[in-house]
Amino acid sequence: MDTIHGFRRTNYCADLRLCDVGKTVSVCGWVQRQRDLGGLIFVDLRDRTGLVQLSFGDQTDRDIFQKAASLRSEYVVAATGIVRERESKSKKIPTGDIEIEVTELRLLAKSETPPFEIVEHSDVKDTIRLKYRYLDLRRPDMQRTIALRHKIVKICRDYFDEQGFLEIETPILTKSTPEGARDYLVPSRVHPGKFYALPQSPQQYKQLLMASGFDRYFQIAPCFRDEDARADRSPGEFYQLDTEMCFATQDDVFAVMEEVLTGVFTEFGKGKKVDKGPYRRISYRDAMRDYGTDKPDLRNPLIIKDVTDILTGCAPFFTEGKSIKAVAVNGHAPGRKFIDALTEKCKLNGAESMYWFKTDESGALTGGIAKFAADRADALAERLGLEPGAFVALVAETKDAEKQAGYLRTELGTGLDLIEKDAFRF
Repeated sequence: MDTIHGFRRTNYCADLRLCDVGKTVSVCGWVQRQRDLGGLIFVDLRDRTGLVQLSFGDQTDRDIFQKAASLRSEYVVAATGIVRERESKSKKIPTGDIEIEVTELRLLAKSETPPFEIVEHSDVKDTIRLKYRYLDLRRPDMQRTIALRHKIVKICRDYFDEQGFLEIETPILTKSTPEGARDYLVPSRVHPGKFYALPQSPQQYKQLLMASGFDRYFQIAPCFRDEDARADRSPGEFYQLDTEMCFATQDDVFAVMEEVLTGVFTEFGKGKKVDKGPYRRISYRDAMRDYGTDKPDLRNPLIIKDVTDILTGCAPFFTEGKSIKAVAVNGHAPGRKFIDALTEKCKLNGAESMYWFKTDESGALTGGIAKFAADRADALAERLGLEPGAFVALVAETKDAEKQAGYLRTELGTGLDLIEKDAFRF
């Protein structure tokens, strides 16, 4: 139990329900807001679990009522009272059926007016949020995110423990082991002019552990890299699930990781379908050929096809030396506005241009470059699996054709709403 100057908390705010009516409880937290209705005061009290309503009315001691009237946003309070059923219930919060009729109230700390409201999904600028990080971290969505990380790490730890892995923390102060970025250096006090380096990853240490006979190791490892920010990684410091196995085949490693990933995504995937192991295995060559990237989104059903041998020379823009890639979408006929916007996106991404055509009800080519490719319709239909009412987008590049086709595939899948949203595909 938590004790504050003789006060003992019995419950977290969001734990209380109708089954607790009649109980005397004690709660602590921050004032989300106070509503003074004249003779009746309601206070929404917040802790990391959520909100509960405190009630002050005719039966409340005068001193307690006056203290409640003085409460403002983010004041820290402790309250004791009796749980009762609310007359006006709320479906917006889990505790919306009950309230606490307060019999004792302690003001633990006052607060100045916060620079922004402590609410979910705040649109406050990042510079302000980071300046007042301790306030930003009070927001429910931020606290849920950090709690989610804890739960994910716990599942990983439990799984690896069951599989015979030892969690071993490797040193932070080490010698430089040059990898993909610059090291962060820490000067040594006892050896002037000498420096430690912060590890970019535990690579050499985990190999040492395997050579020492520990057989299976893992850790949630901090990695320090002096590099620019990436789309999926913060600069300077990030964490990775790091593992190593002795006397293991590639299939052994895959089997271990497939099981832990499936477990994590099943637990926290909010009901989405999750691929079970063994996962689909794609060679780098096949991934670049079919998807234009070595990390394809497999929820996107579109496949890239090479039509260089079919279309080279049929038009002034399909010259010798260019690689021509096509992405076909059956059952979709996007309008000219969508096509023009997609063309501009491809150009901005570095493509020379984007070309297109459609098939009509009889399967004949129409629109776009149809007049140039009409005599090759049968070959295109066979290569691309075209059906009546299809749309085909193409890029023709002297270099990076696979990359540009991958971008086109992604934009088509997103723009035509083809992505399987309720699934994780590994």
